[in-house]
Amino acid sequence: MSHLTLELDWGIAMMVLCYGGGTNTTAMILGLIDRNIKPDLIIMADTGGERPHTYAHVELMQRFLESINFPKITIVKKVDKNGDVLTLEDNLLQQKALPSIAYGWKTCSQKYKIQPVDKFLNNHPEAIACWRRGEKITKLIGYDADEPDRSGDFDCKKYKVEFPLIEDRK
Repeated sequence: MSHLTLELDWGIAMMVLCYGGGTNTTAMILGLIDRNIKPDLIIMADTGGERPHTYAHVELMQRFLESINFPKITIVKKVDKNGDVLTLEDNLLQQKALPSIAYGWKTCSQKYKIQPVDKFLNNHPEAIACWRRGEKITKLIGYDADEPDRSGDFDCKKYKVEFPLIEDRK
């Protein structure tokens, strides 16, 4: 995470950790704690079809993060225009289809993880203020260190994306 630490020395407008509820993003949080780096927000996009042990782990992490005065995990979900929650599982059952990853695509991650997080941030006062100042939000993604091919160029007008587990391995 040396690259991330260097960025912090320069000053980051806002840091958002995208939490998946599993081993990698938990390791990413522990690495930040070890380096005394505290994100502004921790956000988990719940697809509605996570395994029971994932939900149990998220609850455990909520208590742990609270005990060390870290931000609470904000859970977001995909919703329709009426505010009704849409789950990946329901969508697959309606479509009578497998997740897109079974066909080599990643549209499920886009629809049920990235979009709900971005929608939440698009309406978050601190994020809006950051963008109005012309600053980017740093998003931390916990891709495994053995998956550097997944860490393509995610940077855009609104975000600078960091992959601490991959960076730590370099």
